[in-house]
Amino acid sequence: MDFFPVYLKLTDASCLVVGGGKIAERKIDLLRRAGARVTVVSPTLIPALRIAKEEGQITHQAMLFSTDALDGHSLIIAATNEEDINRRVALAAKQRNIPVNVVDRPDLCSFIVPSIVDRSPVIIAISTGGASPILARLLKSRLETLIPATYGRLAALARAFRADVHARFSNARDRRIFWEEILQGPTAELVFARRESEARESLKQALSTVDPTPPPRGEVYLVGAGPGDPDLLTFRALRLMQQADIVLYDRLVAPAIVDLVRRDAERLYVGKKKSDHSVPQPDINQLLVELATSGKRVLRLKGGDPFVFGRGGEEIADLVNAKIPFQVIPGITAASGCAAYAGIPLTHRDFAQSCTFVTGHLKDGAIDLNFKSLAQPDQTVIVYMSLTGLEVICQEMCAHGAPPDLPAALIEQGTTAQQRVIVGTLASLPEQVAAANVQAPTLLIIGKVVTLHDSLGWFRPDTENDAVLLPRPESSGQNMT
Repeated sequence: MDFFPVYLKLTDASCLVVGGGKIAERKIDLLRRAGARVTVVSPTLIPALRIAKEEGQITHQAMLFSTDALDGHSLIIAATNEEDINRRVALAAKQRNIPVNVVDRPDLCSFIVPSIVDRSPVIIAISTGGASPILARLLKSRLETLIPATYGRLAALARAFRADVHARFSNARDRRIFWEEILQGPTAELVFARRESEARESLKQALSTVDPTPPPRGEVYLVGAGPGDPDLLTFRALRLMQQADIVLYDRLVAPAIVDLVRRDAERLYVGKKKSDHSVPQPDINQLLVELATSGKRVLRLKGGDPFVFGRGGEEIADLVNAKIPFQVIPGITAASGCAAYAGIPLTHRDFAQSCTFVTGHLKDGAIDLNFKSLAQPDQTVIVYMSLTGLEVICQEMCAHGAPPDLPAALIEQGTTAQQRVIVGTLASLPEQVAAANVQAPTLLIIGKVVTLHDSLGWFRPDTENDAVLLPRPESSGQNMT
């Protein structure tokens, strides 16, 4: 983060604005709405600010800026059209350790003023760190349409009962669960319907009848995190990620997705890779049971879909035996997500009427797959976890009847900004991949549908900071993007 987001309490605080024009007027309005006492330093004022002065809303010092004007103020805003004055204001404020904002000059600021969605007491601030104020305003407009004004009334109701709820429950977790039920249930709906007196009575009733020391109510959320792009998460997955007390996540879950979990939730890495299990699967199964039994809401976050090579069935079997409630939230599996981002349809009426998902994990030095079936024509074969065994897979496919020139593609870190697609044939792909310094996770797609990548490949992230790409072999029609 270029700027640390923070909200300042400015009620009755003395703030200085240098400048008396339209830009200064907008900043003064924000400061006054926050309860600040505003002093304006400027030789002249626009008419609107002169009226504000006459009505006693601001104090005006009709003078050129001098550094002495900063004394006694807790926050400074420079809003003039004079570069030299703005720089002097910023330097003087920083020397005095007073927060300073220079309008439209983030390089001179110690704080910035974001775009604001005001649903007081709910305040949402949107900032691009000065990179694009227009984008911040566009995001503000979108949020304005999504968040009704009644959310402010809901927050005000919660504030009125906050002390009562704190006294009723002895620990923070029980208070959080109570508030989640209130703010997402019938009481909140009464507020949204502007039936606030009924909402108040509903909250009183809930508070008087709730058990202040409820027994542990653990639950497990088995959530598919998708192939990597956070935008591919489902709404339900996001909601449960914000409810969980603790999250157990895999190696294949992108860090950007883990960051979407509730900030104060405990995070536990239980990732596995070939011949290196951070936490063995039976221990993960038992841990889910133990955590839920202790009353925690446990988020099991798995790359892709938990029921497609994700061992989700093994994990919920122990939950069923222990009579622990759970939910399974599907995710976009790697085959679907990576193929779509690579522009490779898994089925196509001209090339493939079926597709088969298999895993390429090695077993005792060999790949335990039905290659005779996989080598049949007019189908697409998708191989998960295929990087280590790629050469063996391609050789065995050819040995069981697949033509050596059958198109094949390896997708590296699909759906992310680091995605690369290496396109070749069963005969050429292993050598291409070996030369490309490919890193897991990868997905292998075999079949004639791979030829569509050239024309349908739409997702082309900026790769200037990635590894150098192999040149396209013109003679064979192979490419890497």
